[in-house]
Order: sequence, then structure tokens, then C-alpha cells
Amino acid sequence: MGSRVIHSSDPEKELIQAKHRMEEAQNRNRDQERKARTRRLIQEGAILEKAFPEAKEMELEALQHVLENKLGA
Repeated sequence: MGSRVIHSSDPEKELIQAKHRMEEAQNRNRDQERKARTRRLIQEGAILEKAFPEAKEMELEALQHVLENKLGA
């Protein structure tokens, strides 16, 4: 017995391809947003270290506490 091949109709193939293209576009957008956020966080961290050099040596919780106290957050 040979294997059975199922062929999709052209409209069905087009729908599947369109869905796949949309998913790929969404993934690209998500990647771009993630990279932009990462870049922004790195830049903000660099600004913080420049303005407050002691931040480099502090534990994250201590830094958060100092910033909350100074900024009233």
C-alpha cells in the first residue's frame, strides 16, 4: 500500500500562506519591540551610572530603595 497524499485546494493554500505570513510579521514586530526595549534599558542604565556612579557597586534591591527614597516613588 502506498501512502496517501492530501492536496489542499488553492484557496486553502492561500489562506494558510497568508496566516503564516501574518505570524511571521507579528514575530518580526515582537523581536523589534524587544530589541528596542533592551536598547532603551541599556541606555537608561548607562545614564543612571553616569549620574550616580555608586549604583555600579550596589545590589539591585539597595539601588531600588535609594532611588525610591530620593525620587519619592
